[in-house]
Amino acid sequence: MKVRIKGRDIAYDDHGIGVPLLFLHAFPLNRSMWDETIKALLPENRYRLVSLDWRGFGESEADTGVSTMEALADDVAGLMDALGMQNAVLCGLSMGGYVAFAFLRKYPQRVRGLVLANTKPEPDDAEGKANREKVATLVEAQGVDPIADIQVPKLLSVATRQHHPEIEARVRQMIHAATPEGIAGASRGMAQRLDSTDLLPHIHCPVLVITGEQDSLMTPQKVQAYAARIPDAQFVVIPEAGHLSNLEQPARFDQALRSFLPKTL
Repeated sequence: MKVRIKGRDIAYDDHGIGVPLLFLHAFPLNRSMWDETIKALLPENRYRLVSLDWRGFGESEADTGVSTMEALADDVAGLMDALGMQNAVLCGLSMGGYVAFAFLRKYPQRVRGLVLANTKPEPDDAEGKANREKVATLVEAQGVDPIADIQVPKLLSVATRQHHPEIEARVRQMIHAATPEGIAGASRGMAQRLDSTDLLPHIHCPVLVITGEQDSLMTPQKVQAYAARIPDAQFVVIPEAGHLSNLEQPARFDQALRSFLPKTL
């Protein structure tokens, strides 16, 4: 399904009834990364499970400019408006978590709960910003093909790549479904994101913070440190998972969600 938001078509899926739960995907993937998680939660009949594609990813229309986290948060708010949702639980992984923080800053009254998976509140440092620009200029010059080779080793654990080639193949397929404009715009948007650490002590909705045991980008030590600053936040480390914990260890990820979500009812 698609909805027109701020002049562009945004693709989304909408399943079930109950408390709205919005899934925000990682860079540079798309909403299909959440398909198994949604399928696992659907039989509970407690949640309205919605996922969307960012601009230029999956089936959403591309934007020619920078996709800031605030602009993507506005897309989430626009989708909620179109679907008649006053508030929702946001489940964001990696860049999806950056959007969740931006949404929390702009629309705090609309956040019913937060699942922050394999993400962080801090902005990029100078080196990180430079790397974002390298990705953007590379995809503009050479297209999407080299991006998968750069991203996959960062996203998946060594064990996943060795023993589950089907997961790597799926991740590559999702990356190849993105447009160069989408990848460049989001990469530059992540480089511009604000520092959200000031929000942490003031988050009073239920919060679940997840990371992968083998996540080299968001290590358990770093993630636990910021989770400790959120009042009553639940912290979970997914064993044998890298940066894409829901794809690498879906049963463990889904169990963490099942244990947490009743707090949002």
